[in-house]
Amino acid sequence: MAGFCGRSPGLVDAPLLPHPGVTLVVEFGSGLLVVDDAAGRQQRGSLVAGLASGAVRMRGERIECVEARLSPLVARTVLGVPPVELDRGVLSLDDVWGAEAARIRERLNNAPSWEDRFALTEALLARRGETGPRTDPEVAAVWHRIVAGHGLVRIEDLAAETGWTRRRLWGRFRSQIGVPPKRAARLVRFNRAAQRLAAGLSATRVAAECGYADQSHLHREVLAFTTLTPTMLAGNPGAVANGVAWAGRTVGETA
Repeated sequence: MAGFCGRSPGLVDAPLLPHPGVTLVVEFGSGLLVVDDAAGRQQRGSLVAGLASGAVRMRGERIECVEARLSPLVARTVLGVPPVELDRGVLSLDDVWGAEAARIRERLNNAPSWEDRFALTEALLARRGETGPRTDPEVAAVWHRIVAGHGLVRIEDLAAETGWTRRRLWGRFRSQIGVPPKRAARLVRFNRAAQRLAAGLSATRVAAECGYADQSHLHREVLAFTTLTPTMLAGNPGAVANGVAWAGRTVGETA
């Protein structure tokens, strides 16, 4: 989770780049969060972004919000909607959760500290995760194989490991995770590369360590996912929500 606090004058302008997970952003307070998605559509307020949402930009003045990234294995249970429905881009949290979205915003606004806000968010997600549909064990096994292999797996071999046909795996995986296995593998590999770029490693080294054919291949993948070059991505601390990427930020807190 990460907390954005924009009470000081000026705009908060942060990228929400493709990530191998489902992103939930709950805004609260008096500011207004504006979201521009990869297709050029614009919406306001809290949001849910799936694995296939593309590059998204959050901006606003004096905004406050909590961002949580969910494993796609639990996102369907927590959100109450199949991840495949998120392939249209970014959805309004009000459309997904209804009145509960307004209630959590009010509780976050009244919380006395960021620690309390993170605890409230975690408790809400845990409660919602207790009920609802579960991911098929075969789909979960394939997802874990992709993550463990940093995206460098032979997708053609995964169906054989589950005992399913390729067509059945592709259909069930996409409906429950939100993207086909090959797209999921590309996202996992891209995310690993983005973290290393944010940590200051050279594009040449990142390309070699993350399994890209060469630096040009890495450049094309980063550009396709983000519309940024590897150099631009490395210089943007909001590109990856982790301890490395967020270190030294003057606006925002993380947990």
